[in-house]
Amino acid sequence: MPKKVKVSELANKFQMEIISGEPGLKRTIEVADLCRPGLEMAGYFEYHPEDRVQILGKTELAFFERLPEAERKDRMKRLCLDETPCIVITRGLDVPLELVEASDANGITVMRSNVNTTMLAGQITDFLEHKLAPSTTIHGVLVDVYGIGMLISGSSGIGKSETALELVKRGHRLIADDAVEIRQTAENVLIGNAPELIKHLLEIRGVGIINVMTLFGAGAVRNNTKINVVIKLETWQQDKQYDRLGLDEETTRIIETDVPLVTIPVRPGRNLAVIIEVAAMNYRLKRMGFNAALQFTNKLTETINEDLDDVE
Repeated sequence: MPKKVKVSELANKFQMEIISGEPGLKRTIEVADLCRPGLEMAGYFEYHPEDRVQILGKTELAFFERLPEAERKDRMKRLCLDETPCIVITRGLDVPLELVEASDANGITVMRSNVNTTMLAGQITDFLEHKLAPSTTIHGVLVDVYGIGMLISGSSGIGKSETALELVKRGHRLIADDAVEIRQTAENVLIGNAPELIKHLLEIRGVGIINVMTLFGAGAVRNNTKINVVIKLETWQQDKQYDRLGLDEETTRIIETDVPLVTIPVRPGRNLAVIIEVAAMNYRLKRMGFNAALQFTNKLTETINEDLDDVE
């Protein structure tokens, strides 16, 4: 089901003055793109994106004022369509009477802001992209390790929260425990954060719920981070062959993004926090173009070829 933002949310977020069409506050916005109807003011509505928030700034209104009265009424009537979410006037400019009449007649809210057009358009776009971004909630723990967002997943009771606690003690930062809200803000970009109810909280079996920021300070938490790697913790299986070189790079799909996946078998004596730290540093090295596993394989191949040449 597509996400929607009510016009009233937009008005409250940017503290805009409601000029007319108050019933339209219940309308919804479904696209993050905006429209500055410059060509429309000139009468060209062939490809008018009526489902976007319409923004009228100094340029559009200055041109509009030069039109004959009949054309002004026609332009505003054609701008206030049933599909139009709302109309925003910038710079605190005067609202044309023709727009007020057309918006009241069609139940479309006209709002006014004192912010300049370019700045307000950027702020509204950022707000709508955040609100309308595809999202999901995943059971796991999200930590920032050396600036790398590590999403720790695994079955209940395997030690995700305890591992996160050890990482926090080692100077890294907690973003979310138990439930991680994930938004895809751009292509191949996933941002994770904690639900408001459990922000900065960590559940440790036998101890209970602790507030990480209170215990370890503000430097031990972050509100959100980009998800770079998924760490999957699973119980050690004796008959399973685990990757020992790191050449097999697995991925897992979250929303519409493939994220690198590292599977770590869990058994007594393994220091998971240290292993996750190394996984984070190794990921950074790979991004910089250094792959230790590939370098080792190439050297091994060269050594084998040299030994074969000596035999011949």
